[in-house]
Amino acid sequence: MKAFASSFLLYTVVLLCIHLWRPDTATTMHNETDRLALIAFKDEITHDPLGMLSSWNDSLHFCRWLGVHCSRQHVRRVTTLNLVSYGLVGSLSPHIGNLTFLRRIVLQNNNFHGKVPSEIGGLFHLRVLVLSNNSFKGKIPTNLTYCLELRKHNLIDNKLEGKIPEELGSLSKLKALGLTENNLTGKIPASLGNLSSLTLLSAGENNLEGSIPEELGRTSIDWMFLVFNRLTGTIPSSLYNLSNMRYFLLGANQLEGSLSQYMGVAFPHLRQLVLPENRFTGLAPISLSNASTLEYIFLHNNSFIGPVPPNLGTLQNLGAITMSLNQLSSSNGDDLSFISSLANCTRLQQMSFHRNFLKGPLVSTIANFSTKLSRINLGFNQIQGTIPSGIEKLVNLIYLNLGMNHLTGSIPSNIGNLYKIQQLGLLGNRLTGRIPSSLGNLTLLNILDLSSNNLMGDIPSSLAACQNLLELTLTNNYLNGSIPTDVMGLSSLVTLPLGDNSFTGSLPLEVGHMINLEVLCVSKSRLLSDLPSILGNCVKMRDLQLHGNVFEDEIPTSLQTLRGLEFLYLSCNKFSGRIPMFLGDLPFLIYLNLYFNDLEGEVPLVEANVTISVEGNNNICGGVPKLHLATCVTSSSDKKRKRPSVKPLIPIIIGISFLGLLAFFFIIHHLRRKRMRNNVSSSQSSNDQF
Repeated sequence: MKAFASSFLLYTVVLLCIHLWRPDTATTMHNETDRLALIAFKDEITHDPLGMLSSWNDSLHFCRWLGVHCSRQHVRRVTTLNLVSYGLVGSLSPHIGNLTFLRRIVLQNNNFHGKVPSEIGGLFHLRVLVLSNNSFKGKIPTNLTYCLELRKHNLIDNKLEGKIPEELGSLSKLKALGLTENNLTGKIPASLGNLSSLTLLSAGENNLEGSIPEELGRTSIDWMFLVFNRLTGTIPSSLYNLSNMRYFLLGANQLEGSLSQYMGVAFPHLRQLVLPENRFTGLAPISLSNASTLEYIFLHNNSFIGPVPPNLGTLQNLGAITMSLNQLSSSNGDDLSFISSLANCTRLQQMSFHRNFLKGPLVSTIANFSTKLSRINLGFNQIQGTIPSGIEKLVNLIYLNLGMNHLTGSIPSNIGNLYKIQQLGLLGNRLTGRIPSSLGNLTLLNILDLSSNNLMGDIPSSLAACQNLLELTLTNNYLNGSIPTDVMGLSSLVTLPLGDNSFTGSLPLEVGHMINLEVLCVSKSRLLSDLPSILGNCVKMRDLQLHGNVFEDEIPTSLQTLRGLEFLYLSCNKFSGRIPMFLGDLPFLIYLNLYFNDLEGEVPLVEANVTISVEGNNNICGGVPKLHLATCVTSSSDKKRKRPSVKPLIPIIIGISFLGLLAFFFIIHHLRRKRMRNNVSSSQSSNDQF
């Protein structure tokens, strides 16, 4: 009997073990693990604004939950968690490490916070990890290096800090590493050079420092994005071995040295060359025309010398070229010949070469550019000649800056055909003639700067049609006539410098309509008469320059409404009377200039940081000690003015005194009569008694 019982028990145990180790039973156990891990993931979500996880309940199998994908090979095992742009808020549960068959985690563009769970390092099948556009903090987990199948590692746009782990160099299958827009520090690890399959390295907009590792030349990088860091040193020569380079973006660092003149040959597939705001020197690469797929060339704000690279017109895909803020020039004085070549770039939209040393005439072929061209910036050079008359053909131009050159002649009237233009800068040239009335056709114009030329005549009243105008700068010309009331009434204007001209008449009353005006300069413009009190309506005014005119009478008290004034220039006029005391109460005042007027009396006290000038006025006193003015002493005449006059009170005093005397005599008379009456009564009583 005992033998039978023992045999039966053994048989039962064997059957149980067989049942437990059947594949379907094991799958059921793992199914429960995955389900519980997903529930733990959901529990950490504190806000689901779109209700995207509402399907995560027992009414559906978890493989049918939104964003969850399961394997066909391994039945009901979660392989993908994809929840993109759902606005989910919460932390990432460490239980995600229990989803051991996960290959893809894609949670970008949500609001996950906290640390990236180190448990992700246990997901040995993981190939794609995308946690970008969230708010993860802390350091990058070093044990992610155990995810040896990882191909894509994207942590862009978070709040991660610390260094880039050296251990990432062991992810031999990694193709894309995205770390841009974090707070990472330290150096770029040389170990990344071990990633022979790496094609994309994006670590811009951090605080990385040190040099670019030479070892990166051993990778397969075709997209290098390291902008806005603190990288130093030169571009390693090994990088020129990366012949598949398409996007080479290293701008806004502290890199130095010269670029390879054969860059266009080394990078024949280059599309974007973005190296601005560094310290590069030497010639710009002459071989750029060999990179036939180039779309963007950004080399501005460096110290390149020599001519603009030749034959750029062969770049049929070129959309923008900016080489501003360099030292470009040539020895033959014909530095603008490249413009004729660029005219062949039919997709060109932006061309900027301002602040160089380019010389020569502005070639007429600029009118042959593609009508797609929207921005031309050639300011601050040494360009000569006239403005080409065919420039009006560039009908999609929204920005044109030819300022600070040596241009002569008049402004072409047909420039008014550039109907889409928003900013037009011709300042600092030697232009003559009148301001074309056709500029009034440019109704989208925001900024018009014609200052520091030799322009004459009136300000065209047609400019009043430019209802979007924010800045109108006409200073330092030979303009005359009165300031048009229509232009002065443009309520859109924020900045209006008109000084150093020869206007006639007074400041138009329409100035009070300029409710958005912050800067008004009519200095040295020969304006007359009183300053209109309606100027006090310009309550946004910060900078008011009225010096060097013939304004007279008192400083209007309405100016006290200009509480945001920082600069007030009233010097060299004929203002008279007392200096308004409210000038000392303007809270943001930095500079107060009152010298050479006919002002008198006490100078208001101003803050210590305010620069004040009052010399050239008569009979002024007081003020801050640094003015070294006499102390204001109250004179006898002032005392008479301040003491109330007694003369008007004399009749009142006499009248009150007379009435007082009458009352006094009446009371005395009444008391005497009463006393006499009492005496008579007393005598009668005595007689009655006797």
